[in-house]
Amino acid sequence: MNTLIRAVRPWGQTLSDVTIADGKITGVEPHDPARIAPSVDAVTGEDVTVVEGRGRLLVPSFSDVHVHLDSTRIGLPFREHTGGPGVWTMMMNDRQNWRHAEVPLQERVNDTLGRMIARGTTRVRSYAQVDVDCRLERFDSLLAAKEQFKDRADVEIIAFPQAGLLLEEGTVPLMEEALKAGANVMGGIDPCSLDRDPARHLDIVFGLAEKYQVPIDIHLHEPGELGVFSTDLVLERTRALGMQGKVTMSHAYQLGSVSEATTRRLIEEFAELDVSLASVAPSVSGQLPIPLLAEACVRMGLGEDGQRDYWSPYGNTDMLDRTWQLAFTHGFRRDELIEHCLAIATVGGASVLDPSATRLKGTAHRPGVEARDPADLLLLDGETVASAVMDRGTDRTVIHRGKVVADGLQLV
Repeated sequence: MNTLIRAVRPWGQTLSDVTIADGKITGVEPHDPARIAPSVDAVTGEDVTVVEGRGRLLVPSFSDVHVHLDSTRIGLPFREHTGGPGVWTMMMNDRQNWRHAEVPLQERVNDTLGRMIARGTTRVRSYAQVDVDCRLERFDSLLAAKEQFKDRADVEIIAFPQAGLLLEEGTVPLMEEALKAGANVMGGIDPCSLDRDPARHLDIVFGLAEKYQVPIDIHLHEPGELGVFSTDLVLERTRALGMQGKVTMSHAYQLGSVSEATTRRLIEEFAELDVSLASVAPSVSGQLPIPLLAEACVRMGLGEDGQRDYWSPYGNTDMLDRTWQLAFTHGFRRDELIEHCLAIATVGGASVLDPSATRLKGTAHRPGVEARDPADLLLLDGETVASAVMDRGTDRTVIHRGKVVADGLQLV
């Protein structure tokens, strides 16, 4: 399918016309008001779809690289939060409640993923909890949703040991079953504070990832020096096993709290070993500074985490809201840094999912809307990119692989 997008402003710049063929941008030219697109391409004979930009912004579509689709309650009646402190307590609260929602899990997952796509997300990396309670039930729901929406979004599934790998007998074989069944990523979580045996935990994580040739995503909530200790163990294994470019640290929101020297060392090692970061824009101190990460070209993406689920009442399927939150929690006011947050939420996340994709090089780099780039795009209303993040308008058109998949917050 060939597509012409008329009168858009790539990253808020000059009014342009953008042509698309075979799922890629083929040209970006100054807007010609007199230009009339043929209904059929003269070379390929294929139909030409015209999308009216109406002067809107054109940016890459969102990449949500950290979401828990299998625990969502989006669209259901609001319920009182019943979770307690700590990962294990929150996990047990989820375990006690997730089966008893007003509608079946598959319906919840499908509805939430559809809403995400309609708001501009076409790349998704979602966790699927695997444990002795749910076994592969939650994983299977994500696998079905991935198939149903395969023409509207690219979805990766993380086999995720939310309850740890060592605390309940039978967890590790279930993780391996999920990888055999098509999980795209091997997950890990808090090697010290949850399983309390970091060497064994990480040996299992890296061992299964190596066996099934999949990347790794480590959930790290551990604070301060403990978080740095676990991270150093991850970096050690990444180097020893030659897994550069295949490891993501998720959350890791206290790695910048120890000392400036430790912060700079970690950033240097992330860059050297091509370890990526996934943030959910938490309101906490001690995070690694985004400008330093950008300067070092460390791959970084953004995600919504849980969305109005049994862990938290926050989240609404809209990555533009989460982009605003990333800028707000880091205290950004300059347009360049606010725009960089949108770049993290779009191109940055795409590079987390695919290390061969275009990477952000500094806070002023705005790739993703040029010839030969993938035609995964979002048309968005706004005077400037920074104002679009502030205003978070709803006049959006979502394009995946060159095809319009949503318009006006509705799937098409």
